[in-house]
Amino acid sequence: MPPEKARASTEVVHALIRADLLAGVHQPGEKLKFSPLCERYGASVSVIREALTHLAGEGLVIAEPRIGFRVRDVSLQDLKDLTATRIDIESLALRYAIERGDVEWESRVVAAHHRLERTPMVSADDPARIAEDWESAHGCFHATLLDGCGSPRLLDIARGLRDAAEFYRRWSQTRDPDRDVAGEHKGILEATLARDTDAAEARLRAHYARTVEILEPALRDKR
Repeated sequence: MPPEKARASTEVVHALIRADLLAGVHQPGEKLKFSPLCERYGASVSVIREALTHLAGEGLVIAEPRIGFRVRDVSLQDLKDLTATRIDIESLALRYAIERGDVEWESRVVAAHHRLERTPMVSADDPARIAEDWESAHGCFHATLLDGCGSPRLLDIARGLRDAAEFYRRWSQTRDPDRDVAGEHKGILEATLARDTDAAEARLRAHYARTVEILEPALRDKR
């Protein structure tokens, strides 16, 4: 009798479902049924449930008592509120970082941007999908920008908002392939290194506001 095939761990399943959610495999509002998920990800119901619970904590999935889980909804109102709040928090953190950050922080920002700039944005296996290595480099760059602020609480708030915005951000990237994301990041970097707080804040604001502009036509009729 052949050995039973090993089941995937919660960490692996969490990463796989998260990647599929952000890639649009599971659509906003879609009910996530255990049977097809178990088959797709090669995991038990308990592992799938635990992974979905973690994703609910990240804001990508909605847990409904006695019903189950579904993909989070999207709406223009929610996106605008989330973006405005994120801009307020990250602008404050970036201002503090520029005021307080030392040369070591500057070096980390430059290194993070270099890694981002040199990492291919799209997956070689699936050009319609954002590469996970790029996503990692992108998150690292934005997090490092704020690291110099010296406020763990402010960074925690910014991190939570960044996680909530991830769903919208990746969704927007499939709708404007000509967007100059690299140019936007370079502009933020240059203003930050020049210690030009006003310019850095303005470029960060424009960077996040662009996502709203891209998605607004698709979300205008949603409530």
